[in-house]
This record gives sequence, C-alpha cells and structure tokens, in this order.
Amino acid sequence: MFNFKKNKRFIEAVFTLTGSIIGAGILGLPYVFAQSGFFIGLFWLIFLSVVLIYVDFCLGEVTLRTKESHQLTGYAEKYLGKSGRNWMLFTVIFGIYSALVAYLIGEGQSLSTLFFGNTNHSILFALGFWFLMTSLVYGGLKRLKQVESYGVMTIIVIILVIFFIMVSNVSTINLKPIDYSLFFFPFGVTLFALMGFTSIPELARELKGHEKILKRSIFIGVLIPVILYAMFSFVFVGVLGKNVADVATISLTGFLGKILVVLGIFTMMTSYFVLNFALKDTFIFDLNKKKGIFFFVSIIPFVLYLLVTIFHFAGFVKVLGVGGAISGGLTGILILLMAMSAKKKGNRKPEYSIKLNKFIVWFLSLIFVLGVVTELFF
Repeated sequence: MFNFKKNKRFIEAVFTLTGSIIGAGILGLPYVFAQSGFFIGLFWLIFLSVVLIYVDFCLGEVTLRTKESHQLTGYAEKYLGKSGRNWMLFTVIFGIYSALVAYLIGEGQSLSTLFFGNTNHSILFALGFWFLMTSLVYGGLKRLKQVESYGVMTIIVIILVIFFIMVSNVSTINLKPIDYSLFFFPFGVTLFALMGFTSIPELARELKGHEKILKRSIFIGVLIPVILYAMFSFVFVGVLGKNVADVATISLTGFLGKILVVLGIFTMMTSYFVLNFALKDTFIFDLNKKKGIFFFVSIIPFVLYLLVTIFHFAGFVKVLGVGGAISGGLTGILILLMAMSAKKKGNRKPEYSIKLNKFIVWFLSLIFVLGVVTELFF
C-alpha cells in the first residue's frame, strides 16, 4: 500500500542529497572526459560513484550509531579525537575555498561570454558577481532550502532538455579517441562532482523516526546525479569532441549557446550562495570565530581568485580537480576511519550495518591518495 507520508520523506531526502551533489562540477566533466576519452571518463564516473556510495553508506551508519546530532567535524572529533576534528576542518575549508575560487573563474568567463562573446572581461564580471553574492550573504537572505530545491529542479529540467536537443547531433567518432596517458585526468573533477558528504548528517535528521529508508535514500540520491552527468557529458563530447571548453556551457554559440551559458551561471550561482553560508557557519560554529568573518569568508576567496587568475596558476578545471582530489580524498579516508571507530564506540544500534575491515579501508584510502598524487603531479 502506498504510504504518502513515508514516500514524501523519501523523496525529500533524495533531493536533499541530489541537490548537494549537483553543482558546478558538472560543467567541468565534459572537458576532462573529452581530453582523456569519453569512455575513460565514464569509467571514472561509474567507479567513483560506486566508491562514494559505499563511503556515504559508511557515513550514514556513523550517524545511525550516534544518538547525538553532529556535522562532519563533530563526528570526527567524537570518533577520531581532536586531531581527526582538525583534519576534517582542514578538508572542509580547503574544499569550500577551492570551489569558491573555481566558481568565480567560471562565473567571470560565463558572464563575459554571455555579454561580449569572449572571456576578455572575466575579472570584471567575477568582481561584480563576488560583490552581489557577498551582499546577499550578509543581507540575511538565508533561504537556502528554497534556493537549493528550486535550483536543482530547474537544473535537472534544463539538462534533460539539452540532452534531447543535442543527442541527434552526436557523432560516435568523437566518443572513440582514448588517451591512456591522461587516464587519471578525470579523477579530481569527477570526485568533486560526486561529493555530497555534508548532506548525509542532514538526511539522518530529516529521516528521524524513518531511519530504515536512509540507505535507499543515499543510493538514489547519488544515482540521479550520475545518470545526469553521463547524459550531459555524452552529448557535449559526442557533439564537440575535444573542442569542449573547460567550462562546458560556454562551448556553443547561438541561441542554444546562450541558454547553456545561463545554465552554467545559474548552477554556479546557487552553489556559490550555499557554500558561502557553509563557510560562514564553519568559522562561527566550528572555529568559534565571530570577528573577522568577512575577511575569511569573502575577502580570502576573492584574493585567491585574483592570484590564480592573474598569475595563471590554474584554470576552472584544475581548481576543481585539485579541490576534489584533496578535499574529497581526505574526507573519504576520515569517514572510513570514523566508521571503523563507530562500530566499537557507537552509542546507538543502527538500522543497517556496512561490512568494513582494515583491507577495505586501506584499499579505498590508496585510491584516494593515488588520486591526490596524480592530480597534483601529473
């Protein structure tokens, strides 16, 4: 029998996770897929989605084994001590800074392309975007759930429309080339695009009293972005081949190109907005810093953007890749260690339990470390 209340909770939980995963990472996937070869990119998308679903399951079990509610840093401190808390804080802050810098790069290029047809005015548009977002964050417009929910629904619809418009122009010739020397090239960006760790504790709170559907919510919540990413990358690589720009939505011209640029702008805007609040709350609640918040949350990301852009340290895709590999990799390792500890120290009986041993922890940790090394040095 259909239980509307139960299924409503399930759908809301799925979209909470899906909404936290789908972000600007999708805009970098077609580029890295095209450079290494579409099927290498597809391999990493499938492989890393399996890995992250498993890690998300482990984090879900940690929340179910704990009576108290925490975020990642709180769980890390409970099960790994102060050193674990400090490492988790580092990964969270590093990941957010990396994302904010990437979004400033992407927004500057997208807005410049939209209004002038080129990226020559990227820094000026990035400055305008930064000023607008900073004003909104400090103006008290804290409707994050509405922004995220409507944003995700809009993005899903637009991606589906783009797929059905472009799929007839896909050439299989563009999908065939493979460059094995760039086998690890998609790793960091793909990992970044699939990360949604911080929403798992939120899911556990949303499903209080219905914890049995947490595992299924996690699985579907990750699966939806994977399918959309595959469709999005397939049509861009299939139509443009290696001519995909690092911010995929600025690759096409004409009316469709304008729509795609607007999609990219909208995607990065909602992600930047949400992450700005997350960074602000991290400094206030996790680091107990109430003074100088504007400097840490707004000034530092923009200064980093200027340094990266003016001195050509990295582009949109490279920033996403480094941020995804380091932040995602270290967070994944810490979650596995937390899950091992929670099996012994947890104070609540979980609704499900994931098989986890030292071999699995070492094997997955090796994958994450390998991803970090290849992203930084190759």
